[in-house]
Amino acid sequence: MRLLLDTHVLLWAAGPLRRLSPRARRLIDDDENELLFSVASVWEVAFKYGRGRDDFQVEPRLLRRGLLDNGYQELAITGEHAVMVASLPRLHRDPFDRILVAQSTVEGITLLTSDQLVAQYPGPVRRV
Repeated sequence: MRLLLDTHVLLWAAGPLRRLSPRARRLIDDDENELLFSVASVWEVAFKYGRGRDDFQVEPRLLRRGLLDNGYQELAITGEHAVMVASLPRLHRDPFDRILVAQSTVEGITLLTSDQLVAQYPGPVRRV
């Protein structure tokens, strides 16, 4: 299964703090699953890291390099992804989360999220 990790799940998977649920850990650790991260997540980390947010204290360049070194695939944002955002229900206002949902929908990739609101979107979104 192809799995796109939302930004918080991605940070928890990559970081020393094991805040992941057992279900998320099983999915991420399963060698049969292909793990992806979005350019939108790197952008979100860069944006919030630059603003000094406590929950985004990882250098974006190191995060990206570490993910690639650990076999994660990088998912670029396409025009089709951007257009899909307009079709999404207005459940969530965060533009980073909305583009992740659009990417998962367009690409048919399961989005793993810990966010209750994001998990309400139709399509391949799973709360873990």
